[in-house]
Amino acid sequence: MSTLEQASASPMPNGITDPNFRPLPGRVGNLTVPQQHALQTLKNQLHDEGHFVEERMDDPMLLRYLRARKFDVPKAKAMLLAAEQWRQDMKVDDIVQSFVFTEKEQVDQYYPQYYHKMDKDGRPVYIERLGKLNVPALYGITTKERLLQRLILEYERFLTDRLPACSAAVGHPVETVCTILDLKGVSLSSFYQVRDYVNEASKIGQDRYPECMGKFYIINAPWGFSTVWSLIKPWLDEVTVSKIEILGSSYQQKLLQEIRAEDLPADLGGKCRCAGGCSLSDAGPWNPNEKTGNGVA
Repeated sequence: MSTLEQASASPMPNGITDPNFRPLPGRVGNLTVPQQHALQTLKNQLHDEGHFVEERMDDPMLLRYLRARKFDVPKAKAMLLAAEQWRQDMKVDDIVQSFVFTEKEQVDQYYPQYYHKMDKDGRPVYIERLGKLNVPALYGITTKERLLQRLILEYERFLTDRLPACSAAVGHPVETVCTILDLKGVSLSSFYQVRDYVNEASKIGQDRYPECMGKFYIINAPWGFSTVWSLIKPWLDEVTVSKIEILGSSYQQKLLQEIRAEDLPADLGGKCRCAGGCSLSDAGPWNPNEKTGNGVA
């Protein structure tokens, strides 16, 4: 038995094939005795009060809420129950079952947002090109409500499809995303026009899908970005802010340290050129039948 297993109050997750994998603190396989007790207490209370949802509330999911509230069980339970009420209010199950974002290709021209392959740690990579934002054109073909419904659908697919596929591909649990936010060409006027959406999207991520951010790179941060950052930063909690790295235009070396060149789109300094464009390919282990222009699925 390894030193880690001896020190942890919880067993290692099943299905691990990566011999070098070691869970981060606060995850399944690396819990202290108080943390394991908090997990069991939360689970028991949810069961006893009729709130436990078997198909969604596994240990990794409950631990995300516990980590978000520093393993304070009452606070974690309040956060989780608020998220469950939000799911009902937003009709999340209906979105998953029936929502179709038919305007995807059109929206991609004015506000590209997409998942594309993995980083070197197995995280799905999410790319958002805020600098290409054209607000009048965007809201001419869609609405803020539909953009938020799409966001929710993508979060759900991230949890149910992308993370399991990435975990299977690398041989160990993957629980977070690597995000690249490209600000090339961004204008303050465009940001102000869409800041309500960005604010709501940020709150959904923090409050309803906590502890999903692994790494976050802001690239091509323009002169004067401090003004935009001063508006965004108050929407984010301290843990989230600590994971964000702001880069200028010389970002390629840093990204290539984290993402293989063949997995990074060519227009971000990599070598990937998906047929039809990386932003519409949905290339990654969650979509094994999707072929890319460089021959890498």
